Amino acid sequence: MFETAEQVYVHLLSRAPENKMEPRMQPMFDIMALLGDPQHSAPVIHLTGTNGKTTTARIIEQVLIAHGLRTGRYTSPHLVKVTERITLDGEPVDDATFVRVFNEIAPLLDIVDAKLEAAGEQKLTYFETVTALGYAIFADAPVDVMVVEVGLGGITDATNVADAQVSVVTPISVDHADLLGDTPGAIAVEKSGIIKDNGYLISAAQDPEAAQVLLEAARAKHVNFKFENIEFGVTHRSVAVGGQQVSIKGLAADYNDLFLPLHGAHQVQNLAVAIAALEAFLGAGEQPLNRDILQDGLSMVTSPGRLELLRTNPSLVIDAAHNPQGIEATAATMRETFNFSSLGLVVGILDDKDTLGILTALFDHFGDDVEHVAITKSNSPRAIGAEELTEIALDAGWDEDQLFTTDSVVDAIAWTVQGVRDIEARVQEAGRTLTAGTGGAGVLVTGSITLVGQVRGLLGPDATTTDASVEVEGHDDFSDFFAQDDQEEDDDES
Repeated sequence: MFETAEQVYVHLLSRAPENKMEPRMQPMFDIMALLGDPQHSAPVIHLTGTNGKTTTARIIEQVLIAHGLRTGRYTSPHLVKVTERITLDGEPVDDATFVRVFNEIAPLLDIVDAKLEAAGEQKLTYFETVTALGYAIFADAPVDVMVVEVGLGGITDATNVADAQVSVVTPISVDHADLLGDTPGAIAVEKSGIIKDNGYLISAAQDPEAAQVLLEAARAKHVNFKFENIEFGVTHRSVAVGGQQVSIKGLAADYNDLFLPLHGAHQVQNLAVAIAALEAFLGAGEQPLNRDILQDGLSMVTSPGRLELLRTNPSLVIDAAHNPQGIEATAATMRETFNFSSLGLVVGILDDKDTLGILTALFDHFGDDVEHVAITKSNSPRAIGAEELTEIALDAGWDEDQLFTTDSVVDAIAWTVQGVRDIEARVQEAGRTLTAGTGGAGVLVTGSITLVGQVRGLLGPDATTTDASVEVEGHDDFSDFFAQDDQEEDDDES
């Protein structure tokens, strides 16, 4: 029997990690059957895609809550704490429930583990186990609707034991090529696996090859299908204080002058997909959403770790972009929303990502303007070492004089913060002003969800973690590198 969520997490980490997901489904069907098929205890909105899944899921969740429905949302990975993956009514499941339900299902997990080991197979993986736990918690609550994000792919993803009423596909691009395929079409074959007979498909705009795969899958399963920029889409957006003012053409109505408290054109695309999915779920795509309820839900939307401002003076922005397409969206939003006069980067990448592609995209968008780039590694065992990552950065076009290499995240932050401050000071001493931007000095932390999560755990609004392995001499952590008089305001903004 486990007593704390931390003990459960340690047990989960003893299983095969998330990047070693097994391409199999039978063990999940076995554990679901033993649990009484909790995945069928409420209707499911199931999301897959390469970028934007979590934010789209969070938007859907908040609007459903505004409609008075009790929600369970399952997303991955987490930023700071494992309970973030399983939310009830928009909040991470409390530790007591997390531990209690895990203890209840543990004997059944043991049965499946024993069966797998007897057959010479790997016992339930980390992701399979957390997925089973998530469905069990949702059934225990119980919830009115489950909003479920795949972990990887679709066909053999552990979440795919559910039969979705609405299947959602966010933009598809090449990621996890060794597991899913090296073209959008091949990846779309995997992701089309969440489309279920007689359901509803909502898809973001796709590469033509991927769109054709999704279209054929939808027709084969007799699914009603709608694609962005054909049946629904963004009709207007403009930058506003704290977010964007947007108008969306939905399936059943137009929704004008909505306020979305998120930054970037890609987030408005996520909103359009979310609205179409909500219309499909709540009214089969034929009934308009109540605009006031929709706006109430949107006002509660957050997207932690996605272009999130944690500190000012200088500004510290974290963004979980971890593929070239994500970097492109981040770069566009950084220019549009923050427009920093001087910018430094802190970059860390995991070993299963398109490392050269990410670093090349960063160079293409920032190489001519950024003097300070700290190359580091998160505390994930999958993180690429800083020295190795630096060599790849040089291959991507970065100059050695721009780079600082350290395995310490705090040292990376400290060096970059000091660097952008020095730039501002030099200009001021010369009696000039920086004309490249109006947002002052800024630091962007990006390249890996685990790096962003580590920084958020140390400096975020609910920072509770410490990491003795990344201390800077003379500092307990790096919070004193930022202006203290901005602290309360920063927490409100983040």
